[in-house]
Amino acid sequence: MNRIQEERLKSLKKFANRLTTKPGVYMMLNSNNVVIYVGKAKNLKSRVSSYFAHARTVPKTKAILEKIHKIEFTITQTEREALILENSLIKQHKPKFNVLLKDGKSYPFIEVSIAQKFPKVAFHRGKKNYSKANYFGPFPNVNAVRSTISQLQKIFQLRNCNQSFFRNRSRPCLQHQIKRCSAPCVGLINEEDYSFSVMQAIEYLKGNNQNIINQLIEKMDQASLLQDYEKALVYRDQISSLKVIQAHQYADGGKPVNLDAISLSNESDMFTIAVLFIRAGKILGSRTFFPVKTEFADKSEVLESFLTQYYLLHEPPKEILIDRKLTNTKLIEKTISSVKGMKIAIRNNYRLQRKKWMEMAKINSKESLAMKLLSKVNNQTQLTQLSTVLGMNDPLTNIECFDVSHTMGEKCMASCVSFNIEGLNKKNYRRFNITGIKPGDDYAAIYQALTRHYSRLVEENKTLPDLIVIDGGKGQLSSASNALEELGLGHIRRLGIAKGEIRKNGNEKIFINNNKSPLTIDNNSSAMFLLQVIRDEAHRFAITGHRSKKRKTLLKSNLESITGIGPLKKKNLIQQFGGLQEIRRASVEDLMTVKGINKELALRVYKSLST
Repeated sequence: MNRIQEERLKSLKKFANRLTTKPGVYMMLNSNNVVIYVGKAKNLKSRVSSYFAHARTVPKTKAILEKIHKIEFTITQTEREALILENSLIKQHKPKFNVLLKDGKSYPFIEVSIAQKFPKVAFHRGKKNYSKANYFGPFPNVNAVRSTISQLQKIFQLRNCNQSFFRNRSRPCLQHQIKRCSAPCVGLINEEDYSFSVMQAIEYLKGNNQNIINQLIEKMDQASLLQDYEKALVYRDQISSLKVIQAHQYADGGKPVNLDAISLSNESDMFTIAVLFIRAGKILGSRTFFPVKTEFADKSEVLESFLTQYYLLHEPPKEILIDRKLTNTKLIEKTISSVKGMKIAIRNNYRLQRKKWMEMAKINSKESLAMKLLSKVNNQTQLTQLSTVLGMNDPLTNIECFDVSHTMGEKCMASCVSFNIEGLNKKNYRRFNITGIKPGDDYAAIYQALTRHYSRLVEENKTLPDLIVIDGGKGQLSSASNALEELGLGHIRRLGIAKGEIRKNGNEKIFINNNKSPLTIDNNSSAMFLLQVIRDEAHRFAITGHRSKKRKTLLKSNLESITGIGPLKKKNLIQQFGGLQEIRRASVEDLMTVKGINKELALRVYKSLST
């Protein structure tokens, strides 16, 4: 450590000693004024001063102090408030030395639309309106939601159609014919009986199966006394279905259980966290997370960071099982409970069925870590082999690949995908709407995409790739080279993959930089396999983006061609009905419920889309 660093640390140490003893959050910044670490403290003075006391003994502390140039702090009223603010600042700044949870996913729920006369059960993701619906979840994936909705329809025969479809029925649909819906749309069930089925479905989603069975037995007996044997048979079948499901559920003391079982595994600086979702005593599935920026972190820090970041973002169950004792368990428990408005319990002591669930979570965590490590080794092998084939002195670490998609030259879109030692790096994927070029000019499209992409990376001082792959031959590669040369990036190696006359894997020609002769690569090698994977992914990403763009254009042209429908009314129609097909199915009365659309305009929309 040189004299300047020593003086800087002395000054920061004095600053720390003058801090308040109140709770709060502190941020450590580097010489570029970038936040590199965010922490919370019950006592700011004590916590921040401790960094300078352990500067040489703790690797993480030593690494932070080598970079730190400034400390900022915010005082809070309680340690709980400090934890919430810390989580918010970590998400905002993504500091180098904080453990980060990579999870921007919104989890799926089941929605029961209780505000409607005949409520529907449906898949839901995104913002919730609790005044109009009940929500059950979260579920680990879409399949778990669909499976549960399917069970609800089999047992309780509730509808899952949208309102416009429901209002326009003149006869029962296929769902009724296969005994998945009681057809309230055409009056085959009255509101009272349908409401009873909805109530039963809600109890089922809460895990109260025995209550439902008892109520159904009572209903069945009443129907039999009234000699309504058809209705009694319906109740009997529902009871039988519920008993079969109940027999296959894991139960804990006969009570419905909603919990998450969480286990952490690690190997060197790689961590894996597995979450096993238990709802109403059933295993719905699991999800695995790989926290990043864990180089200096220990297991407790990683798990505490995960619990805070994950459950402040997503809805927690009432019980969370963890596989180790943590220092801040009670603080995290109280903070999540306060923010979510419900009492939760975080436990590391459990027995019987809970212990079995935790064992399953541990197995998931360990297996996922093993697979991740193996994948990393395979990726490294492929990158190293490709580096050797290309005659590069240093192994590749980051590859980007471009492809272009269009329809007869129209609606042109380019895609960029990224690959590193972790595999396909989807957070760096990009799409570009190509404009101002001659239709079908792939060369100009490639030139525009690379110019826009790499000028932005240079401007923002972002990491550049070691290799740029172009899905195309010498012409496309030449356009890419021109774009890079003009940006002063001609030193980056680029490669073109030209498909042969028979457009399938194994017939490609590989061109490097501006070389006229193709490079020979063994078709069965890891290097060629890697290039094919990246090329195919870029093609897939371009095609899906292009199709989405076509759908939006079609919807826009269909609606905006109608006199009186501008951007705002078009937006209102799409928000209410979801898409063009649903708008086509809507009646004039349905269309009139949309803000800004009167009877005359509704009639015009109806006639325009019906022809």
